[in-house]
Amino acid sequence: MIESVLVTNPPLWLVFPFVSLLLMIATGPVLFPNIWHHHYKKISIGLGLLVGAYYVFQLNDHVLPIETLAEYLSFISLLTILYIASGGIYLFVDIESKAWVNILFLFIAAILTNIIGTTGASVLLIRPFMRINRYRLKPYHIIFFIFIVSNVGGSLTPIGDPPLFMGFLKGVPFFWTLSHLFLPWTTAIVLILSIFYVFEKRNNQLNDVDVSSHYTNKIIINGKRNIFWLLLGVGTVFLDPNIIDGLPSILYHGKKLSFIRELIQLSSAFFCYRFANQNALKGNKFDFEPIKEVAFLFFGIFLCMMPALQSLEAFAHAQKGSFVLNQTLIFWSSGIFSSVLDNAPTYLNVFALILSDANLSMNSISDVHQFMETSGVALLSALSVAAVFFGAMTYIGNGPNFMVKSIAEQSGVEMPSFGNYIWRYSLPILLPVLFVVWLLYFNLINFI
Repeated sequence: MIESVLVTNPPLWLVFPFVSLLLMIATGPVLFPNIWHHHYKKISIGLGLLVGAYYVFQLNDHVLPIETLAEYLSFISLLTILYIASGGIYLFVDIESKAWVNILFLFIAAILTNIIGTTGASVLLIRPFMRINRYRLKPYHIIFFIFIVSNVGGSLTPIGDPPLFMGFLKGVPFFWTLSHLFLPWTTAIVLILSIFYVFEKRNNQLNDVDVSSHYTNKIIINGKRNIFWLLLGVGTVFLDPNIIDGLPSILYHGKKLSFIRELIQLSSAFFCYRFANQNALKGNKFDFEPIKEVAFLFFGIFLCMMPALQSLEAFAHAQKGSFVLNQTLIFWSSGIFSSVLDNAPTYLNVFALILSDANLSMNSISDVHQFMETSGVALLSALSVAAVFFGAMTYIGNGPNFMVKSIAEQSGVEMPSFGNYIWRYSLPILLPVLFVVWLLYFNLINFI
């Protein structure tokens, strides 16, 4: 990437499409929902193609756009199989709502999120969670589900959340997140569940009503065959030609581009849906709109962020020595951007900055591996936790947030507005938890 910066030297104004797209993603669903819903595809694709065309025809650089599109394909193919496979598994849980039941459910869900991703777990588990609590369902149930299942829970594997998967595609070892982020994950989950317990004890809606006879105490799973496709899709993550020698790949300007992994994932997604249990799909009210939205938006994001990444690296080299990157700066700055923008591009931009500050390139697998063997891994720990955890601060911080909100509202739950979500839940509940995590693990100390 550093060589690409020196060769192509993209003009500063080329960052504008990236900033514009992220701002529209953040404000469109809130300020102009009808216009955004009908035209977001055109906006995202148009801005992405505009930037891509400038690189190819004006800067004579076709290498970076091709490599970027290859990374996009890897990214979206994994999300597609996780989403479709999870949507075809209908989990019917009919257990009486009690504090310990909900806490156990959310804890198991937090673990499962690392296997099927925040998107897959959110789609699979939000309806069973609401069914358990159908006689005492409150907005806080959905909010804590978003905190844990749609965000914080998925920080132990690259499958868990898109930012970590992007890091894996850049060369971060698969099990690095588990070994380095387990303690922050455990601390955050325990604290959030402890606060959730307080809310549960204050929910007295059924104090004078016995509804125990209304529950069958049964757990039924429809669409079990999709579990095979789900595990197959997850297993293909390890099929990386940069890690496994001899694996078929496309050698493009000295870099191995994967295609076997993506072919298996997309083929699995097709057969998974083609032979899915129709009752399971109907029970989950499955449709392709959420994954289509992710696919269109991230097509634009991937292409538009090319000049932003290069500009960050160029800035880091120009200002080298004038500022010090530490865990506190990385944690809070990347966290704030992850809250109001999308956490995947935030992760990539800051990761590029960190590597560039060490005279390394994010687009070089060998550079990333070299970086992982140095003390700079402490900065990546802070970045990884912040990108995932802060995604829960707003509805727009992570894709599954709005998805869960929409499903809950369709079921009759009066969810808080964008501002109330932040004012009543994120700031008084989640932010103190994030502060404790920072204080314990990233307060200007090396965390390895």
